[in-house]
Amino acid sequence: MKKILYIITFFLSLGVSGQETLEQILSKYNQGSIPYISSEQLLKKIQNSSVLILDTREKEEYNVSKIKGAVFVGYNQFSIKQFSNFMTNKNQHIVVYCSLGIRSEKIGEKLKKAGYANVKNLYGGIFEWKNQGNPVLDAQENETDNVHAYSPTWSKWLTKGNKVY
Repeated sequence: MKKILYIITFFLSLGVSGQETLEQILSKYNQGSIPYISSEQLLKKIQNSSVLILDTREKEEYNVSKIKGAVFVGYNQFSIKQFSNFMTNKNQHIVVYCSLGIRSEKIGEKLKKAGYANVKNLYGGIFEWKNQGNPVLDAQENETDNVHAYSPTWSKWLTKGNKVY
């Protein structure tokens, strides 16, 4: 019994008992340079106004799952020059997202630097969107439970839906 308590205490001291919260993981990797928007707030924007939703993940992720109406812009190959040719209205309300909101902050920073005034980052990305019970679509625009989970390490933040790699 004493040995078991020692082992439990040892693992607790390593932090194995709990995982970081979403807020902790985002503050660890993000600067907070782009304001967050919650899934609930985004739903209201979609229903009440014109918002441009940008998917900043890679094409294979976008093809598995996306938010309805999202425009693929990618991350590794994102070009602010090409985007500026496509979207000339610098006051357009724009929401960027990725898996959790880390890559999308980087794209949001590029948009902000280029003069786009109304850029928000979806808090928790498509993972939190799905975790909140919101629908995602596949490449054929059909609702799906599949969500590209990026990697096994990051997939722990996706608690609803089918993880696809």
